[in-house]
Amino acid sequence: MRSFLATRHRSFARWVHSMSPILLTASFDAKNNAYTHIAAIARHTTDRMSVPIRRMISETLPTATAENRFIRAKNLMAAMVGFHRGLFLIAVSGAAVFAVATVLSSYGVKLLIDEVILPSFAEGTVGFSMWASVSGLVVTIGLVRAVGVVVRRTYAGKANSSTAKSIADKALRHIMRQPPMWHRSRMTGDVAARAGVDTDAAAAILGPMPFASSVIVLLAVSGVWLIVTDLWLGLFAFLVFPLMLATNILYQRKVDYHYQVAQDELGALSEAAHESFDGVLVVKAFGAEERETERLAVISRRLRKARTKAITLRSTFESVIDAAPSLVNIAIIAFGAVRVRDGGMTVGELSAFVFLFTLVSLPLRIVSYLFSELPHSASGWARVQQVLQEPLLSAPRDAINRTTSTTVLPSGAAAVHMVELRDVRAEHVPGVAALDHVNLRVERGRTVAIVGATGCGKTTLLHVIAGLVPVSRGDLSVGTSRVGLVFQEAFLFAESLRYNLTLGAPVSEAVIADALRIASADGFVSELGVSLDTELGERGVSLSGGQRQRLALARALAVGSELLLLDDTTSALDPGTEAEVLNNLRTLGASVTTLVVASRPSTIALADSVIFMADGAIAAAGPHDELLRSNADYRTLIQAFEHDRQTTTPTGAR
Repeated sequence: MRSFLATRHRSFARWVHSMSPILLTASFDAKNNAYTHIAAIARHTTDRMSVPIRRMISETLPTATAENRFIRAKNLMAAMVGFHRGLFLIAVSGAAVFAVATVLSSYGVKLLIDEVILPSFAEGTVGFSMWASVSGLVVTIGLVRAVGVVVRRTYAGKANSSTAKSIADKALRHIMRQPPMWHRSRMTGDVAARAGVDTDAAAAILGPMPFASSVIVLLAVSGVWLIVTDLWLGLFAFLVFPLMLATNILYQRKVDYHYQVAQDELGALSEAAHESFDGVLVVKAFGAEERETERLAVISRRLRKARTKAITLRSTFESVIDAAPSLVNIAIIAFGAVRVRDGGMTVGELSAFVFLFTLVSLPLRIVSYLFSELPHSASGWARVQQVLQEPLLSAPRDAINRTTSTTVLPSGAAAVHMVELRDVRAEHVPGVAALDHVNLRVERGRTVAIVGATGCGKTTLLHVIAGLVPVSRGDLSVGTSRVGLVFQEAFLFAESLRYNLTLGAPVSEAVIADALRIASADGFVSELGVSLDTELGERGVSLSGGQRQRLALARALAVGSELLLLDDTTSALDPGTEAEVLNNLRTLGASVTTLVVASRPSTIALADSVIFMADGAIAAAGPHDELLRSNADYRTLIQAFEHDRQTTTPTGAR
């Protein structure tokens, strides 16, 4: 089970790792795939300090009272049972059958000794009917106990695994419904831990719970039987229960904090490992392997220290719990021998008494295991709840007006605007404008180039139109929900070519083939001998940058995007291939509107019109040739682009 859970967590972590580099835009239905790529681009320093801060706060707060711990344990168990109540009740029923059969088995032992074994020694023989009756009773009780054990273990295991899956699914759905801006402020590795190992930890309490629940029945029935058998010996035997209860309370008080710290440190280690693997090329390029290894080692040592403290306390607790029943059993035998000598009870009654108390000791150990598992599960559930209780933020795309506007051109023809921005302001940091006073209209079916110096707001403009960045002022209208944003750094999954082009959507092979043709990707796909079901490998590492860019563009086309937003998507292509791709897009006519961030004069010249941006605003707009004549800043920028083109060559342009 542990290896299965570890494998499942590693698979989940790899999934989040593959999702984090990019943001998928409105090309897909909002409820299904709109935010299936988590953005982990911007993380604040305060996020990295979250574990030490939580530790500092925890150390300064007073220790939780026994009442608070009881309430937390009760709420945890109620929440876990609530996910799959039916499975849990079946497991409890099996445990209850086992409990009743356990008490009856001690009665069978009494009959076997007093009615069969002792008479056979005293008289030399025993009646066959008595021997058969007692033996049949003992065997039947044993079979009933076995059935109870099988039912309890089977359905407790099912309840455990099903609940872990349900919690993970619930957490994952909540996480995926959060907009990109929520993901930007979270550490991907920590989010993965909360929806992975923390869900497993929370559900782990269900393993011992059915058996522990049946202990109530077992103690009630066995307690009556023990006291009826011998009042004083029964009362003496029950002294072990308050001892175990006091030990449990002390253990809970000592270990709670250490398990919480361990879970937090595990999240920090998961995040650090995610960053290290994601940035392995940067680490190696700067020769920082030793420093990065030491950074991970520091976090790992903190995790080991917290876990060692928790496990040390747990092992001490379990040793005491294991020793207590054995010591009491020795005392019972000694005290019972005196009672037998004095005629207060028979040998069979003492044997049954010791046998029953020994059987009861195992469930008591299970109860103790339940108590030892509580802090770990409570810490995991608390971390999952922190995610589940975060309010769902409104997605910027939900505020977009999905209508088109129409204006009458000087020629008298009607122009339908696919995109319209009216005095739009957008902010990445509150109070700091990334875009301001942006007014823009883009006619349906047109190709518009967005040009400007680095940091002028080109990418932000595309993200606003795609619904990834909220509008803090102004109005935004986009005449379709089928929007495809293709990034400069193309991302591919470690899946088949078909999945990378459709992301699981039902798309025919004819549509896929047409998308590959328009993106000029059909040629190299054929040359490489790649079929739609060929696995591309993680991030498509076997492909060049230009090939990945064309597949990313084909993905946006395959799902039927009516508005294409290309963020310097063709930067890794040679000029000839780039011109081929743009000309192919123009053949789509009015069915596709394209906004492309461009830095090559050849690309810009192919556009119907150009938007020239500066300092988060539109400085000028119009045909490329007209802007060259009328705007000195634009002309200077284009000349710089041309000079750069002549002195550099595209990377990975295959």
